[in-house]
Amino acid sequence: MEYKLNDIIEMKKEHPCHKSKHWKIIRMGADIRIKCLGCGSSVLMPRVEFDKKIKKIIQSIEE
Repeated sequence: MEYKLNDIIEMKKEHPCHKSKHWKIIRMGADIRIKCLGCGSSVLMPRVEFDKKIKKIIQSIEE
């Protein structure tokens, strides 16, 4: 799956805040940082783990 910085994505599981399954990619590298669009908290995870947990891309930002 091809994803880029600032894309809006949907994860398989809902965030514990129960407000959203949608996240924004805010940092990319060996690790990926995503920000919950419901509560604003961010999570850093290894790219391998992220690839397993992502469901689909909701909105892709074209540059």
